[in-house]
Amino acid sequence: MKNIFIISLFTFILIAKSFAQNDTTSLDFSLKNVDGNLVSLKDYQGAKGFIIIFTCNHCPFAKLYPKRLNKLNKKYSNKGFPLLAISSTDTILYAEDTYDNMVLKANKEKFNFPYLYDETQSVAKLYKAERTPQAFVLFKENNNWVIKYNGAIDDNGAEPKKVKVDYVSDAVDALLKNQRVLITETKSIGCKIMFRNQVKSSM
Repeated sequence: MKNIFIISLFTFILIAKSFAQNDTTSLDFSLKNVDGNLVSLKDYQGAKGFIIIFTCNHCPFAKLYPKRLNKLNKKYSNKGFPLLAISSTDTILYAEDTYDNMVLKANKEKFNFPYLYDETQSVAKLYKAERTPQAFVLFKENNNWVIKYNGAIDDNGAEPKKVKVDYVSDAVDALLKNQRVLITETKSIGCKIMFRNQVKSSM
């Protein structure tokens, strides 16, 4: 009986490990970009990882970062870490964040990265994003996307020239060198993402 249990347990572990190594969909999504096309992680076949930024149009904190996001994408996209920005805010509460206004924002700020519309807020829930801006650095391990960093983009939203710690850059640089990310999580300072069911329940 003991031998049967051990064999069954070993078989279960092998199956679970095999499933995990072939699972590239758990953090994937398909969202509409401001150019009208759908974008997903699987579109980037050669990607080593991603810089995912939850942001929006209306938030004063998010408005501080467009130039820095362009800079991040320019620096890392050719190294296999493209930046994807996602807007998941409730457009009923914030009309500034509608898809049409996202298109205007992307053109005005000359975004060099996709700006994706999470209309159902499902991707924000999948990533457990809470604020804008909030960064997630993904890295592929055993064919599976793993979150290696989650939190603030850097340590000074208001004054870019006074930034002392570039959390996202430091995480990506470490991963490109096959090194451990030293700071894996920080507190994201920004506007709270209001989910529609939360808004209804508070009324």
